[in-house]
Amino acid sequence: MSSSVSCAQHHQHQQLSFRGRVGKTSSSASSSCSTSFSSLSRGGRKATLKCFAGEGAISKPWDIQKPCKLVLEDGSVWQGKAFGADGTKVGEVVFNTSLSGYQEILTDPSYAGQFVLFTCPHIGNVGINPLDMESTKVHMGATLVRHEALNVSNYRSTQTLDSYLKEQGVIGISDIDTRAITVRLREKGSLNGVVTTDMSISDDELLKMSKGYDIVGKDLIGEVCVKEPYKWVDPTASEWEFAEKAKSNKDKFNVVCFDFGIKNNIMRRLASFGCDLTVVPANYSAEDVMKLNPDGILFSNGPGDPSAAPYAVENCKKLLGKVPVFGICMGHQVLGQAFGGKTFKMKFGHHGGNHPVRNEFTQAVEISAQNHNFAVDLNSLPKEVKVSHLNLNDGTCAGMVWEEKMAMTIQYHPEASPGPHDSDNCFAQFVDMIRANKGMAVSR
Repeated sequence: MSSSVSCAQHHQHQQLSFRGRVGKTSSSASSSCSTSFSSLSRGGRKATLKCFAGEGAISKPWDIQKPCKLVLEDGSVWQGKAFGADGTKVGEVVFNTSLSGYQEILTDPSYAGQFVLFTCPHIGNVGINPLDMESTKVHMGATLVRHEALNVSNYRSTQTLDSYLKEQGVIGISDIDTRAITVRLREKGSLNGVVTTDMSISDDELLKMSKGYDIVGKDLIGEVCVKEPYKWVDPTASEWEFAEKAKSNKDKFNVVCFDFGIKNNIMRRLASFGCDLTVVPANYSAEDVMKLNPDGILFSNGPGDPSAAPYAVENCKKLLGKVPVFGICMGHQVLGQAFGGKTFKMKFGHHGGNHPVRNEFTQAVEISAQNHNFAVDLNSLPKEVKVSHLNLNDGTCAGMVWEEKMAMTIQYHPEASPGPHDSDNCFAQFVDMIRANKGMAVSR
């Protein structure tokens, strides 16, 4: 037997009891909801809340979820509940302290080869929408959260986090102690781990898998970058407040972007300053780049170890001094090696939207969005290279300038998405370098 009742016929917060659990339903003038009950073989009842609002149809069974577990290389086992896709994945576990912007984090290619643990306890509250993608897919191996939101509330949402991860083939695990795991990662450093929904695999087998994984020396850039050059056109340009500025900018500059795992908002911001963008693969030769007659070159963000992509470093060396260059995140590290410096793996990296950096020229402090596990060794840089920014949390190199080579780099994300906009002026500085090199008046 099954029956259906309309939420509108009951109080706004009606209590529903089933299988010993209590939930709440809510109604609103802009959506219609219904709750259906069906008999189960054990005599309990299962309730499914379906809400239809805007373009999205959201359905979530309030029932006991499939078990899932995380096994870290230190031998600790964390039991949780599964959402998203089924399967078994291995990766490096890092924690992200951002309080918003989970969709942008999910689609950031810089997380390839990693599992992201969100320290914010509620993830999925605003669902998923097609406008906030930073790339075409989810690149991280698994998503670790304290609580996966069952209800979605946002007018732009077209699907739930659960359905999106299923579509992307990415495992999610919820109902784990994310605070305890974060402390463990902070004290021990980033740990490899395995997430699985297959309970037939023993903990010993999973532990062996986690110990056998290593992100150092793995060329993740080659896995996420494009295979052929293309001209970038933003299909969502009309949605952003700086789109009109881009249309009114009379000065146009030809900028070539090396795709190490580039984010969409980096390209949006460059386009807003009048840059016509050509995106090329990470291994595109310096000679072929110069045939495109660039006014400037961007080396983008990306995942993993810069030492695993020597081809990128060699390209940087050949292009230095020819036109202005700008390195962001992975591009900063690759340029650091091209300058003659060295990079090293950090204890647990920087992942979040609240990292203070100091501009060493102006002494101004910026709050920045960061996402990296490797850094440039300050003591390895030649004297011609000036450190432009320092991370105030740990003193690591957050930016460099080599004036004679027309090169500038930053270790963080000036485009934010998600994050603060304190460092957005970096794009203007890069464009001013291009203007100065062409004998044009600078904007500042």
